[in-house]
Amino acid sequence: MAALAGVSPTTVSHALSGTRTVRAETRDRVVRAAADLGYSPNRLASGLRLRRTGVVGLASDRIAMTPFAGRIVQGAQEAARERGIVLMTVDAEGDPQLEDAQLHALLDHRVDGILLARMSHDEVTRPSALAETPTVLVDAVPVGGWRVPAVAPDEHGIAATAVARLVAAGHRRIGFATTIDEGPASRGREQGFRTALQEAGLDGRAPVERASSDAAGGRSAGRRLLDVAAAERPTAVFCFNDQVAMGVMQAASALGLEVPRDCSIVGVDDLEIVAAALVPGLTTVALPHREMGRWGMSTLLDRIDGAVTDVAEPVLLACALIERGSVGPPPSAG
Repeated sequence: MAALAGVSPTTVSHALSGTRTVRAETRDRVVRAAADLGYSPNRLASGLRLRRTGVVGLASDRIAMTPFAGRIVQGAQEAARERGIVLMTVDAEGDPQLEDAQLHALLDHRVDGILLARMSHDEVTRPSALAETPTVLVDAVPVGGWRVPAVAPDEHGIAATAVARLVAAGHRRIGFATTIDEGPASRGREQGFRTALQEAGLDGRAPVERASSDAAGGRSAGRRLLDVAAAERPTAVFCFNDQVAMGVMQAASALGLEVPRDCSIVGVDDLEIVAAALVPGLTTVALPHREMGRWGMSTLLDRIDGAVTDVAEPVLLACALIERGSVGPPPSAG
């Protein structure tokens, strides 16, 4: 290869490993020669020199059971592939003991770092296995004094986006169908909802109903919100997620109300199997799963390379509104 590229064997090694600076034109000649010869560098040998394996682990709680998991993995995989890194993924199925065992297994395989992901915005204390390993949290924030880079959705911003859309459509009586589950998502969205109402000059004490975060919960919360006198009934409902929104739409239909003529609905997630299949289609705030996966992997690889050492506050990513057909003007404006 050195003869074909017209350089020394040492220059070939430097050009392919990146351990020394090589002129761009020289590197190009070496790469072309390697391609012509069908050569690919031995990553294991390179890893032994650099004390790296070129493999990163992604450990999560419910990859197999969560419809968004593929987007997080996709974003992480894209960033890893761009830098020649292999991604090894494990799923703890919601079992903390299994996750601890899997983290130890990843470390036994000498991964260079760990992406610790949650499939819904969560708070995480440091696993004992990760005391010294470069780690980044995805869709989670560290608690208990653990300082580690983290990325999550902007929950306040989600509510603000939904409320702004409804206010722009003319709504003044806006309810919130939320979950009984405690966590950063439920707290952040409710706080954001109340703040957004106040900033719009509306009553921050708007009706809020809590139930399970599925369609059955949505039906229950929706009936309590909507089965009241017309003068008191919200003309729009912001829902914790798309499954709750589906239930609220079903409750509205059971009460003889039409969406969006009698009540507008906004969800969260952009769960396409639900949001796009409903009639009318559900207007929703999409969570940035792919972006979180990409940010997490890029940040982790920068830390492994020593480019990032300081740990800032968790990065909160903005979430986009996906317009479909479930928002219209309030009935009085019809």
